[in-house]
Amino acid sequence: MRLKSAIWVSALIRRANGAGAFAAVRRRGAEEAGAVFVKATRLDGTATLYGPAMPSLDGDYEPGERLFAAIVPEGSTELDCEERMRREIRFDPDLWFVEIEDREGRHFLDTVSQ
Repeated sequence: MRLKSAIWVSALIRRANGAGAFAAVRRRGAEEAGAVFVKATRLDGTATLYGPAMPSLDGDYEPGERLFAAIVPEGSTELDCEERMRREIRFDPDLWFVEIEDREGRHFLDTVSQ
């Protein structure tokens, strides 16, 4: 069983803020199962945008686990991330958008390599 998006996002924000980063919800999505996107910015004009990863076909993940992949690569401009998010929101208006500001670039997500 998968955790509701609202609860999962709340836990992510608490985790990031507790570690000394600043995290905030920029867009609230569907409480139950809205997709979650996370922009991690380093406060130097660069950012990475993470979105839901496709499930692995080799079964190397737990059912209900939320995995993320970089959809705008590390070192991109914040403008690149914002433009991609505008397109994502037009496609899925029920998504969640979280921004994490951290000089180290930490994102606090479980990611998959592409």
